[in-house]
Amino acid sequence: MKEIIHYIVSRLETHYPADEATALAWWIAEETTGCTRTRLQFDCKDTTIFSNLQAGTPFLEEIIDRLLHDEPIQYIFGHSLWNGLDIKVTPATLIPRPETAELVDQIHKTAGIIQTENAPFRVLDIGTGSGCIAIALKKAHPEWQVLGIDISAEAVEIAKENAQRNGVEVDFKVADIFANIPDFNGVFDLVVSNPPYICESEKKDMRPNVLAHEPSAALFVPDDDPLRFYRRIVQSRMGERLYFEINEAYPEEMKTLMCANGYTDIIVTNDIYGKPRIIQGRMA
Repeated sequence: MKEIIHYIVSRLETHYPADEATALAWWIAEETTGCTRTRLQFDCKDTTIFSNLQAGTPFLEEIIDRLLHDEPIQYIFGHSLWNGLDIKVTPATLIPRPETAELVDQIHKTAGIIQTENAPFRVLDIGTGSGCIAIALKKAHPEWQVLGIDISAEAVEIAKENAQRNGVEVDFKVADIFANIPDFNGVFDLVVSNPPYICESEKKDMRPNVLAHEPSAALFVPDDDPLRFYRRIVQSRMGERLYFEINEAYPEEMKTLMCANGYTDIIVTNDIYGKPRIIQGRMA
């Protein structure tokens, strides 16, 4: 196992930092063998499981080559382990990020305050993508009625697969909030969204694996209108409470937008990197 990891790292470290190359090597080993890192290191006596991991084998060399061409490992293996869930991902969906798990966690922390005791609690996830937010909320709160919408029909199909994959029932629909906000029979108790929020001018600072492989429509907004998705959602007043993942450059502008449209008790929360990443508020 040590030789295998050393070989994979030696191939990848010309393109990735050493710690990332090591993490990728173990990811490949765990995915390929179906064993945990601990078992591979200390308790694996069946050497046949290493057959595809030997230097020069077509299987391993293809994976290494794809990584050297900046393809995300989540797309190579077709899924991502995120926030306790196994989420299928394809180039039609974003790869779930740790910051988005923090958004979900923020909702969990306030769930006891925001939930109405005697009525069904209705949640809308806008721009659901892989469905990770909607599924995580439904998994933690089975009694909630959760709907996820996305403009991409392909993403919605992936989201439906992910709900089944993780044993929850979530309703997913194709919808374009700019064309026509669907009538969902009243206001939702909670609306959550991680919409596109990276400005086009920020592309120069992004890694090539993101730019080349993840769906740009789910990432970028014009420099001259960075809050276009938030404005549409906030002005529609679809949610009694709003939770957003935001661009770290615009927390004050988001506060102003929400206040101007009748939302109060606005809170901005920093992510694990100390950047303003989550904003929440309630309808006055």
